Amino acid sequence: MAVNYICKHCRTAIGTIAGGGEITEQQLGFDFLTLEERSDIITYDQHGDVTVKVICDYCREALEANPELSLIASPLQ
Repeated sequence: MAVNYICKHCRTAIGTIAGGGEITEQQLGFDFLTLEERSDIITYDQHGDVTVKVICDYCREALEANPELSLIASPLQ
């Protein structure tokens, strides 16, 4: 299982944790998320890989500088 982190706004690949050993959801901190948060940011593919949607530094800075962008569905694409 690999865990792939991508930006939920610009779709930039942020990083990957290779699945050489079994990684638990507790180690990744997923157990602290509500069911709604989990369904919003975590997806699983047929190979067992996980994609986690987070915000990259560029998009975070753009949203902090222009908070009105958060009102748009896809503000930074």
